[in-house]
Amino acid sequence: MNTSIAVVSSSSVAATDRVVACENAVNLAEVDEKTEATVVEVFELDLEHYPVSDDPRKWSRLRKNTCLFLISCAAMIAQLAANILNPAIEEIKHDLNATSAQLSLSISLFLLLQGLVPLIWSVISEFQGRRFVYLITLAIFTVGSIIVALSKSMKLIIAFCCFQAVGSSAVSSLGSATLADIFDPVERGSKMGIYYTAPLLGPALGPVFGGILTSALGWRSIYWFLSILGGISVFAFVLLFRDTFRKERSLVYRDVVTKRLSQISGNIDSAKQITEKESIEQAGGVEKKTTPSTFVDVKLSFRDMDPIKPIFRVLKQRHNIVILFASGLLAAFGYLATYTSSRTLGSKFDLGPLYIGLVNISYGVGCVISSLTSGWWSDLELKRIRELNGEMYAEMRLRTSVIGGTFLPAFILGLGWVSEEEVNVAAIAVMLFACGFFTTWMYTSILAYIVDANIGCSSGATATNSAFRGLLSFVALETAVPLQDGLGDGITYSIWAGLMVVCELLILLVYLKGRGWRIPAEPVAKGNDVEERCYT
Repeated sequence: MNTSIAVVSSSSVAATDRVVACENAVNLAEVDEKTEATVVEVFELDLEHYPVSDDPRKWSRLRKNTCLFLISCAAMIAQLAANILNPAIEEIKHDLNATSAQLSLSISLFLLLQGLVPLIWSVISEFQGRRFVYLITLAIFTVGSIIVALSKSMKLIIAFCCFQAVGSSAVSSLGSATLADIFDPVERGSKMGIYYTAPLLGPALGPVFGGILTSALGWRSIYWFLSILGGISVFAFVLLFRDTFRKERSLVYRDVVTKRLSQISGNIDSAKQITEKESIEQAGGVEKKTTPSTFVDVKLSFRDMDPIKPIFRVLKQRHNIVILFASGLLAAFGYLATYTSSRTLGSKFDLGPLYIGLVNISYGVGCVISSLTSGWWSDLELKRIRELNGEMYAEMRLRTSVIGGTFLPAFILGLGWVSEEEVNVAAIAVMLFACGFFTTWMYTSILAYIVDANIGCSSGATATNSAFRGLLSFVALETAVPLQDGLGDGITYSIWAGLMVVCELLILLVYLKGRGWRIPAEPVAKGNDVEERCYT
């Protein structure tokens, strides 16, 4: 005789910050009394659309776009801080008796910390919410900008640029995770394109603002300007931003809930008895089965945070490692191109801060135009392929990167050799525009893919992406001055053209093989637990 027993996943979490049984997560286990064998059905866990209260995906279009606008503006300010200093390099050197190595160190450390610190902020956001992290970090950024503006030595500037980077880091990495909270995958590409446009205004407007402010008021006015923008952002988030994070859709939160319940009950079986309860009433020889709502309060604290596990979850998957290296190479080239071009324009063409900013704006304009078009094109291509093949999966987005990967190496070579031969400033501006356009064309599809391919841990994935970008950008800027001074612009950019070929090959590898690597590691519900299928 077989008896059917309804079992609910122990990681199901209620929309009211409690663990609750959910009908969509019910498994039926058949127990054979003779063989005492248990047959467990395995089903896919759809974290992307798990039911929650006040679902951000059901918010009004106005509320969604308000959140998009706020995080985009904050991300733009963070990127301004990374680019606005370039036109003021020569003035700072003269004012503080600084060396080129010290200036490149201040910028490269800024980028390094801006990339690494989100690994911590992303975990905090999984427990305290996105809004909490945004407010804290923007306040840190504002204070750091004020202190840099008051600094009297290069050592202080380097130290508090690092402090400033800690504050600017969260919004640059958590923005895409916030968009994943709000928008469905079918429209996420275009929203990513809009979101990424604002940070790209940093490379576009940063050199111009930096040049104007430095020429009119001196280089310190740059940091007073940033502190004002940071303060405005803090107040805007306090008044207008509504938290988008929902614990029920987070693998990090689910892991901690399972662990805590196991500790409370002494073992995992006892934990399941607390959260998975079913009463079977017998009446007149007929079994009547009811499943009451069972609530267990689980209050999480900072002690439950584990910044290593989300990173390990991302890095143990081959498709993530490959695409993150490609993303890091693109970021490294972007920062190197604007920094080395500023040095070239100042030393070889004898241009002042304002004119250096006006030339470098061409790179940012290319980035902005590409971001506005590439996100839209990515969504359009995704819909077309789905209609053609009858299915949609994350790797389809990477197909659009082929256009950028085809043309980018050629324009990098062009930028290097027109700079080396000192052809003219207009030629450099054209090459910078093309490099910005095709770099962003590739990165927009990569960013959307990283979010789509890491359901349930998008903040950890985007934070790990920021870490890769920060690390490789740090290496690129630290080696930029020795390479540029020792080998010249032509050879330096030729090396980077070769690296961009490698970058495109990595993207194509994920496009062709990524789905086969990714599917075995997707989260599934098996028996009474939510597990991860991991390849060996």
